[in-house]
Amino acid sequence: MGIIAVLGLTVLVIVILLGATINRLLLVSAPNEALVFSGSKRMVGDREVGYEIIRGGRRIRKPLLEQVQRLDVTMFAIDVGAQNAFSKGGIPLNVVGVANFKVAGEEPLMNNAIERFLGRQRGEIMRIAKETLEGNLRGVLAQLTPEQVNEDKIRFAQTLIEEAEHDMSRMGLILDTLKIQNVSDDVGYLSSIGRIRGASVRQGAAIAEAQAQADAAAQKASNMMGAEVAKIDADLEIARTQYKKRIADATTKRAAMIAESQGQVLAQIAQVKAEIERQRARVLQVQRQLDADVVQPAEADRKAAEEVARGEASRIVEQGKAQAASLHALVEQYKKAGGAAREVLVLQKLLPFVEAVSGAQQKLLVRKLTVLPAASGADGDWTRKAIATSEQLKAATGIDLGAMARRMGAAPPPQGPPKPA
Repeated sequence: MGIIAVLGLTVLVIVILLGATINRLLLVSAPNEALVFSGSKRMVGDREVGYEIIRGGRRIRKPLLEQVQRLDVTMFAIDVGAQNAFSKGGIPLNVVGVANFKVAGEEPLMNNAIERFLGRQRGEIMRIAKETLEGNLRGVLAQLTPEQVNEDKIRFAQTLIEEAEHDMSRMGLILDTLKIQNVSDDVGYLSSIGRIRGASVRQGAAIAEAQAQADAAAQKASNMMGAEVAKIDADLEIARTQYKKRIADATTKRAAMIAESQGQVLAQIAQVKAEIERQRARVLQVQRQLDADVVQPAEADRKAAEEVARGEASRIVEQGKAQAASLHALVEQYKKAGGAAREVLVLQKLLPFVEAVSGAQQKLLVRKLTVLPAASGADGDWTRKAIATSEQLKAATGIDLGAMARRMGAAPPPQGPPKPA
């Protein structure tokens, strides 16, 4: 009895240990993850890899020969943005968006993810995906104008997905969705475009409003014309009724009434025609007055200015020709005269100054005239020379020798009686 109990207990322990061992070695893959068994070799396409992928299934790990790591394939969202990214045309833009990524869950893309991200933290994978997508974002912005980026964000996001798909596939990532939330710029380019389009819309609205007002005015005029015509028709109908009554009352007045009505109508027609003709004549009169007051005087002034300019030019040309001809003749005569030409030319230039230098043009003022008797001999010559010298000295220096001689020869003034001591 004791042996059976021991055997039973032993079998129970073995079953428990076997179950615990199988529980530890049997690994089950959840729907949002993949199990990577490292250590087993298998063929992927034309190359051999040292791991095996279990997705949505189970497998027993070979003890001591294999290691198991889990790769999360759930979706993760990252904020994507680019600050001052230059678009086509050199306009810097600020783009903000959100992207949803996940690790590829199917081969062969999953092999790329395993080789690059196995064992890495989820935050590091998100950082790499964000940097890669932002690089692709800047590349796409460089190919599009700010108008294309701002007006069609869906097309812009689709272009960015197509651009980033190749890089994401190489890393084993899948870009599920990409939404562009905002596009702005720091230089005010997009707001300027908005203001321009707003002004264009306001301009269109103003034009439409003016057109509507014009149509309303035309319709109003048409309505007024119709009302007037209806009124005239009504008046005419009343006149006709009254006319019929008058026919019944007095047949003899029929011709007079008809003639009177016809005269009024013809008078109105004649008045309208006369007004039309008057307006036409006024237009012609204004045109003729404008031509006479502005166009013709301006044309006459222009022609007169042209004639004056031509006359002045002709005078200057003829004077130049005459001066050139005289100088040419002077040079020819100078060459023919030879050495004496210089003296002749100098005398011609000096002769006009001789009269001015000699004083012939100035009036002669005679202050004193001295008449000497005729004398002969040396005494008479000496006297004349002395007088001439005294007069010249007085004229040149202002010194009068005769007056000085008289003052020197005069007697001294008388002295008074002596003063008492």
